[in-house]
Amino acid sequence: MQMSGPGCLFKVFTLIGIALLLGAGAALYSTVQFLDSAATAQGQVVELEAHRDSDGTTYFPQVVFRSLDGQSHRFTSSSGANPPSYHTGEQVEVLYRPENPGKARINGFFSLWGASLILAIMGLCFSAIGLGRTLYTLIKKRRQAWLKASGQPVEATITSVERAAFSYNDVQPFVISAQWQDPASKQVFVFQSEYIWFDPLEYLDRDSVTVRIAPGNPRQYWMDISFLPELAN
Repeated sequence: MQMSGPGCLFKVFTLIGIALLLGAGAALYSTVQFLDSAATAQGQVVELEAHRDSDGTTYFPQVVFRSLDGQSHRFTSSSGANPPSYHTGEQVEVLYRPENPGKARINGFFSLWGASLILAIMGLCFSAIGLGRTLYTLIKKRRQAWLKASGQPVEATITSVERAAFSYNDVQPFVISAQWQDPASKQVFVFQSEYIWFDPLEYLDRDSVTVRIAPGNPRQYWMDISFLPELAN
């Protein structure tokens, strides 16, 4: 009776997070390999290359340096910033591979480790969202299984069938609400079903629904809506 779409969305978040973390690992490995064989040289920032987009302007330093064989080389750093991290005329240390001086980098933290750091942070954020939801779902399923097996059954009066406050793929699920009065405390408890991805009104052939509550704590409950038909895939 539940649509798997929202759950799939969080799985996508997890997969994206894992892919980003793998990318961070690859970028880290590439930098370590680069440093193992890199030579050093003194360079000078000769220009700040401006890249403009909807977020503003980012400045990338262009650097000129001489390799060990005396040849002059010019490259644009892959790391930019606003405000600029470097200024024209500034002396910088350059790391480069002797066999390929055109692939050079400024010897600075963000120039060397920025890509892997950004990918790692993004990967952790996406993974935390996806895995956090997965963990919540597992805990919820275990609690529901316990309530199904050990919960105290009570009959709650159905009070309404309404659409939930959110939608997925332009579809708003329905929720059945029911209430029950505890004969001991005289308190009234309101229960809600899991999300139902079709209109259940025409299938409601009863005025009450069974709810299994945790002994001594009716706020932990599971509403049995197994009498409704299954939603076709």
